[in-house]
Formats: sequence, structure tokens, C-alpha cells
Amino acid sequence: MSVAMRDAFGAKLAELGKTNDKIVVLDADVSSSTKSAIFGKAFPDRFFNVGVAEANLVGVAAGLATAGYHPVVNAFAIFLALKSTDQIRNVFCYNHLPIVIAGAYGGLSDSFDGASHQSITDIAIMRAMPNMEVIVPADSRQAELALEYALQQNTPVYIRLNRNAMPSVPEPANFASKKVIVLKEGKDVTVAANGITAAMANDAAVLLAAKGVDAEILSIPFVKPLDGDGLAASVAKTGNLVTVEEHTVVGGFGSACLEALAKRKMTYAFDAIGVEDRFTETGPYDELLAAYGLSAESIADRVMKLLNK
Repeated sequence: MSVAMRDAFGAKLAELGKTNDKIVVLDADVSSSTKSAIFGKAFPDRFFNVGVAEANLVGVAAGLATAGYHPVVNAFAIFLALKSTDQIRNVFCYNHLPIVIAGAYGGLSDSFDGASHQSITDIAIMRAMPNMEVIVPADSRQAELALEYALQQNTPVYIRLNRNAMPSVPEPANFASKKVIVLKEGKDVTVAANGITAAMANDAAVLLAAKGVDAEILSIPFVKPLDGDGLAASVAKTGNLVTVEEHTVVGGFGSACLEALAKRKMTYAFDAIGVEDRFTETGPYDELLAAYGLSAESIADRVMKLLNK
């Protein structure tokens, strides 16, 4: 298991703050949860808690960006994606401001707070914004790399963060290249996983191998821009694609994959694993992941069904 993504992200913020005095961090009164408090303790003059007012949070960050700073907005993903949507669109994106939006407690990871706090539509919303890049790290190391990358961009970047300590995946050779990360090569089916589901997909490959299926496992943290060429090369080899995401299957990562492949006029068998068109429930995180088909066993079963085995 790696350290929790939020812990790694908070510590990395403070580390980068030592050498980059343009970084300012803003939070919506949840800094002890998001771990932006680590930065706040180290640099109190560059940390702003605006209270439970996410739309105002975004407006303040925009003002700081126009004054030459590089703001990092860190709050719960669901409230940034929903309560701040108007401001993110019309202030961040329209004006092409260099702001990092760090959506904490993404997906189902705020598990015990239920549907009101579980963020399963944020990727669909954020990737629809012009001028916005969207990154969903697979583990704590990818979260650190995503932050380093985002702070080098002159555009808004949304980074979706997980609450819990999750299994690590092999570190990418060049995260900033935005290319798909091949965790395991295979010839029978492409399993393209987004975010923390990459670890589950990797485990599913072991189960599939025991059943005679050679799966190619891709970790794809960059939802926008998506490496369509890398994905297409894998699908052209296997002829089968299963996408996996901790998000609704409507408009998210799987939809982005289909859009990219449709432009290339490819023929392949397809299935999408994620939350179907419904609200989610309260419960232990691992149990929720399994309930919505995101366990290694569930992924392997869906692949077998796609292959009619």
C-alpha cells in the first residue's frame, strides 16, 4: 500500500512551496482533511482558508492568478465540481488562468458520507470545460507527479485525488509525456483503467491469466488530453476494450476513450465498468468499490463475459 494520496499531495505542496514563492494555496475550511494544512503551517502568508464557500474560493484564486501567483485550490471534489462550476468555467477556463484545482475525496472515497459527498460526476464536468486539463492519478506518486506537471502549465488543470491509502502501481517513466502507461502487455484484451482502478485492473490480470486470458493493462491518468494513439495501438492489437473508472459511466473516462477511438474508425468489442446511472450509497470503501464492479474479481468477470468465455 502507498501512503494516502491526500497526504502525499499535501506534503508535496509544502515541498514545492520552498522553491516556488508563486504558489499560493486556498482551501474551503477542510484543510485538515485535504492536508493542505501542511502547506498552511509552512507558509501561513500564502495560505487562505476562505470558509465553506467554494464559489468564492474560486473567485479569490482567480484574482491571485491575475496578480502573478500560481494558485492551488484544494477542497472536496464534489463541491468544486458542482458549487464552483460557473466560476471555474467563466473565470478560470474562459480567461485561461494558470490554476490547479485539486479535488480531494474523489470518487467513492468519502465513502461513509454517501451520495451527497461522493464525487462520481466531476470528471465528466471538468473535461467538458474548454482549456481545462484533467488528471486522475492512480496512486500517491502519480499525484505528486501530477502536481509538479500542473504547476508548469499556463492553463487550468483539474487533479482528482483519493482520500485513502491505495495500492501503488509501477512509476511511469515519463508522466509529463501524457502517454498511456502500460502496466502489463497482453494480446487478448485491453483493460484501460483510470485512477485508483489501475491497481485493481493489474490484480485482475493475474486472475485472468489463470483462466488463459492474456490481458494488456493500461493506466491512463490523463483523461484530457487523452493519448488516443496509445490507446488505439493497444486496442488494434487485442480487438477488445474494457474501460474501468471510479465514476459514472456517463460522460467520464470511458466516454473519452470511445470518442478517441471513434475518430480512428476502429472496430472492437467494448464494455465499460463504473457506476451506472444512479446515486451511490454509504459504506466501507472497499465494499463500495466491489459493489460497483471495481474489485479485481469483478473486473475479471466482466472481461470474461466480453470475451464470451
